[in-house]
Amino acid sequence: MRNSIPMPYVVEQTSRGERTYDLYSRLLKDNIIFLQTPIDDTVASVICAQLIHLESENPDKDIN
Repeated sequence: MRNSIPMPYVVEQTSRGERTYDLYSRLLKDNIIFLQTPIDDTVASVICAQLIHLESENPDKDIN
């Protein structure tokens, strides 16, 4: 049986109302990649995909 860790959420106020993000999606929106597990092939693929996505969104913005 796998331990289930609750997913943290954040609520962002916008001119159009509230928007709820899971914390990791919100960090990615700010060009922050959060790594919390040892790197294996699957994790490496996810991180590479996030890096490619962020680079394509804004090539001049730093990725943390």
